[in-house]
Amino acid sequence: MRRSHHPEIAEDAKVNWRVIKMLIPYLLEFKARIFIALLCLLATKLASVYLPFVLKDLVDTLDRGRDNATLFVPFALVIAYGVVRLSIVLFAEIRDTLFVKVTERAVRRIGLKVFRHLHQLDLDFHLNRQTGGISRDIDRGTSGVGFLIKFMVFNIVPTLVEIIMVISILWFNYGINFALVTVLAIASYVVFSIYATNKRTQYIRAVNKADSRSNTRAIDSIINYETVKYFSNEEYEAQGYDTQLAEWEQAKLQNRLSLFALNGGQAFIVSLSMTAMLALAAYQVAHQQMTLGDFVLINAFMMQLFIPLNFLGFVYREIKGSLTNIERMFDLTLREPKVQDIPNANDLTVSQGEVTFNKVSFHYHADRPILKDISFTIKAGQKVAIVGESGSGKSTLVKLLFRFYDVNSGNIAIDGQAIDQVTQHSLRKHIGIVPQDTVLFNESLYSNILYGDVEAGEQTVNKAIELSHLSAFVQSLPEGVNTLVGERGLKLSGGEKQRVAIARTIVKNPPILVFDEATSSLDSYSEQAILTAIKEVAQNHTSLVIAHRLSTIVDADNILVLHQGQLIEQGDHQHLLKQQGHYYRMWQLQQSTKENTEEKLND
Repeated sequence: MRRSHHPEIAEDAKVNWRVIKMLIPYLLEFKARIFIALLCLLATKLASVYLPFVLKDLVDTLDRGRDNATLFVPFALVIAYGVVRLSIVLFAEIRDTLFVKVTERAVRRIGLKVFRHLHQLDLDFHLNRQTGGISRDIDRGTSGVGFLIKFMVFNIVPTLVEIIMVISILWFNYGINFALVTVLAIASYVVFSIYATNKRTQYIRAVNKADSRSNTRAIDSIINYETVKYFSNEEYEAQGYDTQLAEWEQAKLQNRLSLFALNGGQAFIVSLSMTAMLALAAYQVAHQQMTLGDFVLINAFMMQLFIPLNFLGFVYREIKGSLTNIERMFDLTLREPKVQDIPNANDLTVSQGEVTFNKVSFHYHADRPILKDISFTIKAGQKVAIVGESGSGKSTLVKLLFRFYDVNSGNIAIDGQAIDQVTQHSLRKHIGIVPQDTVLFNESLYSNILYGDVEAGEQTVNKAIELSHLSAFVQSLPEGVNTLVGERGLKLSGGEKQRVAIARTIVKNPPILVFDEATSSLDSYSEQAILTAIKEVAQNHTSLVIAHRLSTIVDADNILVLHQGQLIEQGDHQHLLKQQGHYYRMWQLQQSTKENTEEKLND
């Protein structure tokens, strides 16, 4: 049975053309550049339209003066033809060079906006996201922005200007018949291109969706490389990836067939139109109604017109695809985070570090309550532990304290300030955490520790390494603190990663500390080393400890016992043992398990 995919972002049948309006503010950053570029654009089109006239005069001069013409006039026209053609290229290059900064800056600004917005979205979104798919959406979207800006401004608009100029010239110089044939040809070409391209949009979407799915599957498998190896499922993963690639292959094939139909239809219209125009011109030359130069001019105009017109078809197809990609990327920016700061929220001010949970209730889904009417206070400088079986809501309390979710009822306060009334940034600045699963960036050990406070100095980092008992480990590494830790810290052991997490928190130096089952997956030796480091770090700090092993929190000032989302007992270790309640039974069970384990080791 294959892994199921997360729900895809809904796609509308029609492309949202309003994304063009959303791009305009990003273009206005360089108004002067755009103005000069547009002047170059206009100069390019005037030169392009004038070029066939130079060719006409050259042909007529040569035709009339075949026997006795001097070499000067045709030679001058040849020079003029070369100068005009060179000016077309130069103006186009100047235009593109000026505009490249506008395009790239817009791509940069939009990419940064999407990146920032992703970090503003709530934890629930990121728990359900498809990392590979989102990565491709952003990549295709930013590429689409660059394409759209460049070709909308410098291909579609100038081509339309050139079409209008050519039709006007043909009408006034050669009569309405030439203008009508040109209008009919262009109208047929545009209508067919739009119709066929709209039909193709579904295939573009299918290719993108298949591409995102295959990329998501590949990244998901690579990230979980160790799990794949543990269960010898390399072939299973390869078959799953190949299934996604097969869907992509089929979508690409259908896409190519539809492109064949589109290109074939466009080629037929162009060929028929060119034949009709040249036949009409040849007839008039034969009847002395126009010169041979006029025939060459009309031929040049038609070739010159259909080259960008044929390119216009390609541009239109690509713009439709780009709009689809940009629309999907902008869908990300339209997602509103579920947890938001109130208007004009103040920064949290911590003077003591007292944390209060007041009648807090919470659920992820209405039919499954997680926490029910939880109330407790962690006084300044106290160490409070939370224990309970899996699913009792321990880690959820941490998520609520960091305000990854908002409580459904009740409130959480720090030094009397409700956390939903202050900025999330200032709240999280004052809380440090050593999580159960420490995730490190694929950078140096030094960079990962410095991440606690990126403005801290080398002395602070070295002190943190010492306090977290990492010194011996760092000294044993050939490259010391410059050693790369691997993706997600895979090159480090569990205990080493936990000590890096402690060092990172020391660098942050917050008044409130959270330890979320920081030793649950460690061996006894590593656990004792981590506990020693935690005790040293937690001195004079308010500490909240989520614990699985009760032996690690016997020195806590207060122990909260959670059961099925309710706070059923609290007190210090000795007090709870005397009560012989739920905590007492948990303690006896763990002690019994420990004794059995030790007996087996001794046997």
